[in-house]
Amino acid sequence: LHLEVVIERLKRKFGTEVELKAPKVPYKETIKGSAKAQGKYKRQTGGRGQYGDTWLELGPLGRGKGFEFEDGVVGGVIPRNFIPAVEKGIREVLPHGILAGYPIVDLRVKLYDGSYHDVDSSEMSFKIAASMGFKKAFEMCKPVLLEPIMTMNVVVPDECMGDVIGDLNSRRGKVLGVEPKGNGQEVIKAHVPMAEVLRYAPDLRSMTSGRGDFALEFSHYEEVPPHIAEKIIKEAQATRVERHA
Repeated sequence: LHLEVVIERLKRKFGTEVELKAPKVPYKETIKGSAKAQGKYKRQTGGRGQYGDTWLELGPLGRGKGFEFEDGVVGGVIPRNFIPAVEKGIREVLPHGILAGYPIVDLRVKLYDGSYHDVDSSEMSFKIAASMGFKKAFEMCKPVLLEPIMTMNVVVPDECMGDVIGDLNSRRGKVLGVEPKGNGQEVIKAHVPMAEVLRYAPDLRSMTSGRGDFALEFSHYEEVPPHIAEKIIKEAQATRVERHA
């Protein structure tokens, strides 16, 4: 409501047209399982070729732990000067995701084996090999989408509490508690996925005849239910196809 008032003022005072768009949900990607995969890049195009060979092991980390890279190579199967290129090749994949183009988080990668060529190996060939191996292993690790969960405090009249709680439940919300505020009002505290409350203000106004109010802040990330994740991934893939058309 406050945003609508500001936009109306801009229109009246400056003649500025403002287009409102719903914010994009900052989903993330992660894995639930572990896997090993080889990434091998070999190219011969006359003269010096390109050769990089990596074996990677992926596994999940706790929520909020980010990304960890471990150099587990022994016996010189990959020269030390190529190890940073392997890590770089993996890190360059992380921001753009594999499932639906969202940032990849909370996983560890161990480089544990590989091979090289005295002449044809280079930092670039190992960077490409690592990204290939990472993508292959990621898809074998039960990848999932994560979504932001918001903490909501909803202030409503007593007589509207049942309707509002029912609505929060329908938005995949988890009611954490209800406290009296006085003056015939209750405060409902809940965890609700951000995707479900992007347009909550007009709905709350409708349910409470304009007497409800709410505040929300980020709480944590949780796995997106499979049937919803499937829809998000399909939409992301369709968008990618349109961009490259």
